[in-house]
Amino acid sequence: MHHDRRHALAQKVSRGGRGRACRACALFDGGGSGPRPVVYWTPELSAESFIRMYRLVNREITGKVALKLHTGEPAGPNILPRDWVRALQATIPQSTIVECNVLYKSLRQTTEGHRRVIEQNGWSFCPVDIMDGEGDAPLKVNGGLHLKEFMVGRRFFDYDSMVVLTHFKGHGMGGYGGALKNIAIGCASGARGKAQVHAVTPEGKWTTGEVFMEHMADAGKAISEHFGKRIVYVSVLRNMSVDCDCAGVAAAAPTMPDLGIMASTDLLAIDQACIDLIYAMPDFMKHTLVNRIESRKGLRQLSAMKELGMGTGAYRLERVLRERRPGERPQGDGTDKA
Repeated sequence: MHHDRRHALAQKVSRGGRGRACRACALFDGGGSGPRPVVYWTPELSAESFIRMYRLVNREITGKVALKLHTGEPAGPNILPRDWVRALQATIPQSTIVECNVLYKSLRQTTEGHRRVIEQNGWSFCPVDIMDGEGDAPLKVNGGLHLKEFMVGRRFFDYDSMVVLTHFKGHGMGGYGGALKNIAIGCASGARGKAQVHAVTPEGKWTTGEVFMEHMADAGKAISEHFGKRIVYVSVLRNMSVDCDCAGVAAAAPTMPDLGIMASTDLLAIDQACIDLIYAMPDFMKHTLVNRIESRKGLRQLSAMKELGMGTGAYRLERVLRERRPGERPQGDGTDKA
C-alpha cells in the first residue's frame, strides 16, 4: 500500500506538479474508513503561496495566536524565509512567534542568548515570545506510550490557537524534522521539558531510535489535543538538508530539490504526506535524505502517532495553484481552472 501511494504521487509530481486546482488525488495508507483529512499541496514557493496555503486551513484559528516556528541558530542558511513569515504574520491578528530555549549547547540555551540570536536572524518585525523565559509548567499526556506529562514553556497556556510553520528537513536524531518535531520539541521547556521528550537518562545520555520517536509522538499528542481544532500546520519543503536547523551554518548542503508547501489541519496526515512526497522522488535525488530518515528510525514517528490514535495516515491530497494572470499561458497540461 505504501508503494501504491508513492507511485500515485510520483505520477502526479512527474507531470511537473501541475493540474487542476484543488482536484483531489486519493492516497491511501491501509485500513481505516470514512473521510480522509485533506492535505493541500502547491509546488509554488513564495510568500504569496505561503499565505494562500494558510488560508485554506485557518477557519478555526481565533484569539491569541502562537506562530510556532524554528527561528534558527546564528545565520542559519535553511530556516523559513523571514519575508514569508513577516507577510503571513501581518495577516493574522493577535499573532506572536513563539519559541522555547534549547537543551543542547548553544546561545539559545539561555533566554538572553536566545534573544540575541532571534535579533541576529531577523525576527524583529513582530513580538517573539520565548515561552519558557519565565519558567515552565506541566502539560498532561493522555494515554501516552511513555510520558504522562511533560514540561512546556509557562506561557504556552496563554495562547488560544497555534499555527505550526515548519521547515521540513532531515534531523540528526529524529531522522527528519516535520510538524511533529516542531511542536513536540519546540514547545518543551529548555530546562526540563526537552530532557523529558528526549528521554535523557540520569547519566545524561540522550535516548535515540524508536523510543525517542515515541516520546515525540506522546508530546505531539498532548499539544494537538490541548488546542483541538485551533491548531493547523503549514510545512515548507525547501532547502531540505539532512540536518536540522539546529545545526546552523554547519548543516550539510541540501541534495533534494525543493518540493513546495503543504498545509493541513491534521498533524499525522501532513507529516505522512511530506514523507510520501520525498519517497516518490527518484533514488538519485532522495537517497541521502532517505538514508538519514531510515538510519535514525524516523518513520517510527508516523507509526507511533497511529498507535496513539492520532489518525490513520490516510489523507486526500489537493493540489493548489495560483490564479493565472491576464495573458499568461495555462500551466502544465492546460487543465487548470486558474
